[in-house]
Amino acid sequence: MLQHAPALTKLVGELKKLPGIGERTALRLAFHLLKSPQNLVALAEALTSVKERICACSVCFAITEQDPCPVCSGGRDTRVVCVVETSQDLLALERSNAFHGSYHVLQGAISPLHGVNPDDLRIKELIQRIAKGGIEEVVVATNFTVEGETTALYLARQLKPLGVKVTRLAHGIPLGSDIEFVDPATVQWALKGRSEF
Repeated sequence: MLQHAPALTKLVGELKKLPGIGERTALRLAFHLLKSPQNLVALAEALTSVKERICACSVCFAITEQDPCPVCSGGRDTRVVCVVETSQDLLALERSNAFHGSYHVLQGAISPLHGVNPDDLRIKELIQRIAKGGIEEVVVATNFTVEGETTALYLARQLKPLGVKVTRLAHGIPLGSDIEFVDPATVQWALKGRSEF
């Protein structure tokens, strides 16, 4: 059936590229969008808007619509920098209302199996920020996965010689979980119970 509708086949193919979306779900989503042309137009406009308006902050590398981002330009405590893997992790920490410093988004985690090395992340930029002075503590808030722990240990080794205090979120967050999916109360306790590497 889809071979007679190349546009639908292409839509299903693009939807399947999204995480957690298989063939059947992609097909269901495509037909749902086709039932309501307004939804299809709204989705297309939202995707175009994101492509045109979203960029990475030149200071912390979080996803934003303004540069520098609201956190970096909002008078936060710049003496404490919380290092996270992704912008989703940053949003999870912000939802907890427990952290009032600034951030640094690595845009990933070290994962040799997936071809991600330290040079592929925003670690050099973090070191440059520290070298400029004014940063007293770096809170390593990478995920409690093998990749997150590897990244945390690598960061600790790189940052300690720079004379800053390096702390890690407390292990109140379950091992193997992503910060993005942890409830705000658990994130608050993890931030309060952080310890030095």
